[in-house]
Order: sequence, then C-alpha cells, then structure tokens
Amino acid sequence: MDNQMNLKHDDPSTGRLKSDQLPQALLLSRQMGWPYRLEDWQFAHALGEGFSLELGEQLIGTAMGWNYGDDFASVGMIIVDNDFQGHGYGARLVDLLLAASGSRSILLNSTREGFALYQRRGFVQIGQTHQHQAVPLPPSGEPLDPRVQEAKPADLTFITRLDQEGVGMPRKALIDSLAQHGQLTVIRDRDAVKGYAASRPFGKGYVIGPVVAENLDDACALIEHAIRQVSGKFVRVDTASDSGLSDWLTARGLRHVGTEAFMVRGLAPRIAGPYKKFALCSQSLC
Repeated sequence: MDNQMNLKHDDPSTGRLKSDQLPQALLLSRQMGWPYRLEDWQFAHALGEGFSLELGEQLIGTAMGWNYGDDFASVGMIIVDNDFQGHGYGARLVDLLLAASGSRSILLNSTREGFALYQRRGFVQIGQTHQHQAVPLPPSGEPLDPRVQEAKPADLTFITRLDQEGVGMPRKALIDSLAQHGQLTVIRDRDAVKGYAASRPFGKGYVIGPVVAENLDDACALIEHAIRQVSGKFVRVDTASDSGLSDWLTARGLRHVGTEAFMVRGLAPRIAGPYKKFALCSQSLC
C-alpha cells in the first residue's frame, strides 16, 4: 500500500500499448468486471492501435482505437486502474485516441460513468446498444434455414463488400481476422451472398457478430444457425436498440443485461443500400 501511495504522487507516462503488456491489461479489464480473455485482448490489439498509461513497470491505464479507412474510427477498452481514478487519467487517454484518429469521425459505446467525459470531447449520442447474453434455450424443433451455409473462401470478397454496405465503413482487416479466428456463415440465394454472420470464442463463451442482413428474419436465421453450432455454450450478442432484434434474442433465452450509449464525434456512417447491421462485432470494435 505504501508503494502504491508513493506512485500516486508521480506523473504517469504514456506510450504505445505493447503486446507484452497485454497480460497486465487483462488484469485491468477484470477489475472492470469485463470477462475478456488474453486472446480477446490479442485479437483487438492486432487490429488497432493502443495506448498505455504507466507508473514505472506498472500498467495503470489502457485505450484502444481502430481506423476504418480515411473517414472513420472506433475507440474502446479505455480503462484506468481503480486505485488511480479521479486524477484525469481517463481524459488523458481519450485525448491520445482523438489525436491519433486525426480528422476521422469516431464511434464508441459509452458506459454511464464515461458519458460526461465523451460529451465534453464533442461526442453526441445517436443510439443505444443492448447487450444480450446467456446460455440460449434449447432450440425448437424447427429446421434451420437451408439458405444459411458455412462461408467459402471465395465468399470473403462478397462478405467484405456487404459489410461495408451495411455498416458504412471499410472493414476488410476486421473481416479477414474474423475469418481466421472464428466462423463465418452466409445466407446464399443461388450464387449471391445476401447476409453474413461471424461467431468466435470470446469471454465466457462465444460472441455472435457482426451480423449484416437485408431484414430481421434473415438476421435471426443467421444467429440461430450460429447458436446451434455452439449448443449449450454461453453466447453474447450486442445489438442496436432500434434493430428489432432484442425481442427475438430475449425469447431465445439471451437476457438483456445492459445498455450503453452509442456515440459519435463527427459524422455517423451513412447506410445507402438494403443491408443493415443487426449485431456488432463488439462494443469497442463496433
């Protein structure tokens, strides 16, 4: 305790979050009650740019950002050690992320605790994100939609294009990583890909998302297929409150356990086509 008290009087340094610091970052996320695994940190870190807040050898803060082309970015995994909160360190980390993002519009999902800070930095709320999770109820006797199939390597180009149409941002690196670390399924109408879902190990079990489809029925068909692929396992799905998906997820046994404010600094992505994002990749990666 004495050592900690002395550290509090020092000025922490900032730098890039390095891969060998991720075990310490994992401990910080556990302080927050987040069920991340080391592999979840590694997945996010490999795709983005992280910042650290350090006192000597001790990591006391993290922040991550992910660029999507020249116009958009998302930020998240912003944590300050419980013993060092109340000193403006969170704001310091956020400012590093804003500077690194340049002129890009920035998306984030905010907890209630961080909302005022983000407002002061120019973020405005444009929606809400519902977090659903549980071990799903056993499936009904209805057969799976035969249009939902495991994605083929040749589908990756079409999935990437469909994702950009449904999300409004280019996310090729994210889609490539999801294909490597998880499972991609598609709705196939003859030779055309009309929707997709990703499922991967995460936290206590699996996360299903992103899910991009033309309509709610197709989104539910994709998620149902993913649920049955991990039968009996813990599943998490994050969805926009206006997606229409929350009621179906609740009926499927995935409880609504939290709501975060979806915010943007700058212009929100524009969705021009028929496709829509029904589930997020994660609240940080959006």
